[in-house]
Amino acid sequence: MKLTIAAIGRAGRGPERDLYEHYARRIRWPLTLRELEEKRKLPPAEMIKREGELLLAAVPQKAVMVALDRRGKVLDSETFAGRLRRWRDDSVSDVTFLIGGADGHGEPLLERATLAVSFGAMTWPHLLARAMLAEQIYRAQQLLAGHPYHRA
Repeated sequence: MKLTIAAIGRAGRGPERDLYEHYARRIRWPLTLRELEEKRKLPPAEMIKREGELLLAAVPQKAVMVALDRRGKVLDSETFAGRLRRWRDDSVSDVTFLIGGADGHGEPLLERATLAVSFGAMTWPHLLARAMLAEQIYRAQQLLAGHPYHRA
């Protein structure tokens, strides 16, 4: 199973990028980070639509799409790991995680997503959300392997 994180915005060097890379290096599934950006200044509604188009264009054909969105489901780590296990065991070839821009995802993208996940009611910086996602993927990998990294 190949994993892609498609994210709006580019991360320069800094602690958030370092933290993302710290966990990404530990993930055994092939993982790709696709950073996407719309440079034009557009009104918010148009920007959400354009960013959605950029994100959807980055999704491999037939991939399971998981949108990170404040309106999504809050999953505990075991449930998240169970989803990845199910997709792995069902021979899903690609899973793509979508991280939107400052104004979030539009309804058309959310309707196409297989799953929308929230990291809680608080707003997280998008660069930190990448690191948090990479850590949760790594944690899921360790849970599925029976490794004691995760303690309930």
